Amino acid sequence: MTGAGPAASRGALRTPRLRASGDESVLLDCGSLEGALGVLEALDSARAAGALDVVELVPAAETVLVRGGEARDPRVFAARLSGLLAGAGGGAGRAAEAPGTVIPVRYDGADLAEVAELTGMSVDQVIERHTAAEYTVAFTGFAPGFAYLSGGDPALAVPRRPSPRPRIPAGAVAIAGRFSGVYPRPSPGGWQLLGRTDYPMWDLGREQPAALIPGGRVRFAATREEARAADPRATGARSVGDPGPARPDDGASGASEPRSESAPGLASPPALIVRDPGLQTLVQDAGRPGLAELGVSASGAADRGALVRANRLVGNAPGAAVLELGHGAFAAEAATVSVIALAGAPRAGRIAGPFGVRSVAADRAFRIDPGERLELGPPERGLRTVLAIRGGVLAPLTLGSASRDTLAGLGPDPLAEGAEVRAAEGAASAVVGAVGEPEPQGEPLPAPGETSVLEVVPGPRDDWFDEAGMTRLWENEWRVSPRSDRVGLRLEGSPLTRAEGFRELELPSEGLVTGSIQVPPDGQPVLFLADRPLTGGYPVVGVVRERDLDLAAQLPPGALVRFRRADRAPAAEARSAADRAPADPPEAPARPTPEETRP
Repeated sequence: MTGAGPAASRGALRTPRLRASGDESVLLDCGSLEGALGVLEALDSARAAGALDVVELVPAAETVLVRGGEARDPRVFAARLSGLLAGAGGGAGRAAEAPGTVIPVRYDGADLAEVAELTGMSVDQVIERHTAAEYTVAFTGFAPGFAYLSGGDPALAVPRRPSPRPRIPAGAVAIAGRFSGVYPRPSPGGWQLLGRTDYPMWDLGREQPAALIPGGRVRFAATREEARAADPRATGARSVGDPGPARPDDGASGASEPRSESAPGLASPPALIVRDPGLQTLVQDAGRPGLAELGVSASGAADRGALVRANRLVGNAPGAAVLELGHGAFAAEAATVSVIALAGAPRAGRIAGPFGVRSVAADRAFRIDPGERLELGPPERGLRTVLAIRGGVLAPLTLGSASRDTLAGLGPDPLAEGAEVRAAEGAASAVVGAVGEPEPQGEPLPAPGETSVLEVVPGPRDDWFDEAGMTRLWENEWRVSPRSDRVGLRLEGSPLTRAEGFRELELPSEGLVTGSIQVPPDGQPVLFLADRPLTGGYPVVGVVRERDLDLAAQLPPGALVRFRRADRAPAAEARSAADRAPADPPEAPARPTPEETRP
């Protein structure tokens, strides 16, 4: 049998290098995929046994991101890590215990003949090698349900395509570098396409939506009609990835239709009817933390403080579902008597009805009666306004949350004109403040052209940048690009430059946290916000401190940002002198490149 997977052949584990990743996380640099899988197994076992208190473990190509709990104090965590890893490794681990999955494949991919040419094999041999191996789910990322499968035949290691396709249909089976994978939903991608499957990789109707989770074992099986290989280019048949007419099942192959948990009361009368949704109005709540194993990031309200304040004003639980209003105006008509509140970006607003017009303001609750119309202008400062309704916004739940994740496509669609917004009746707790009682006003939010300061904890990959690049990070005034969104702020300024030895180096994908400042090859940073990806393949130079994330989420296009270096609390000095020194550039053949780990 070819390639039983890294977990089956590990020896003793070496202690990984700890790198700070913001206030609440550490990145364990394990040096190899095999090392990362071993460390993940040890930490996962300790957590399951109650011996480790962390919020989330995010494995990637050579690293494990540990978030929350004991990881908040890197000194304590570093001291415990050696003990947790002692005696671990050397066994088959999670892969031996996990159930195996057989994925049927029609080997008719658009790149099958090209892969055969690249590897010096026939098409039949490519299929034989791909189906002979047993794979291990190394880690998940890119999109919910996308699993990176290791342990394949080394002879099938091929590069990504020179330019990615704009759309690959769900169910496409592909390879790149040392990994195989199946696209769970239609998306862009640059891996080499071997075939397609109808096996549902992501199904919200299942108790476990992701078909493949880290540690699982996978085999591919050629379906009967494809066991006799044929070059699709020679037959003229349409292949996965080939241009062709849209088919009704393009979005369903390999992925079920989205199904959500129903919320009681969805048949009740609406509280508000949206008349003008502005540029973007979304349902948001506290998000979906702790689902990294499924390839899902937390998402949730971009400005968490505004979420809590607005809900408190109307008597809701702090994380109850709300409307998050983006840039532009907003208008809604009341269909029932409701108590609502606004927090976050201030807007000029009024309620117009049969008995006149009255003004409304942020950080206070007010009543709106049937037939009255709430009209809000665009934000005067900041970017996002939270609108809470007493009882909480009712919306179908996806993985326990009503939040819209704009990157993953999870949760309710953005609200359109005519959308009906319902609220739970009697679901609110005791009213925190009487209607009209204002909340304390905070510091004014930023406006275009104004400068805000965000505190940043350096790392985990600040050693990739030279002195001039780090000086620019701290001294530049970075302008927020109009291309920014809930995924992240794209910043414009003098580009950051890499240190010698890292200028041509590519970083395998590793876990991200909200607030990560990732630097792509053009040197222009991207500050990740609520809808960030779970993993990324460019170095993170620093992470914005937790207390400044709400401010970052309120930065409008044209605003200016300065970064101020901050020590990690409570122990930024946990990294040793060796940790602070630039790492030796690794040998290229020994590690997967970002081209392999970015679908």
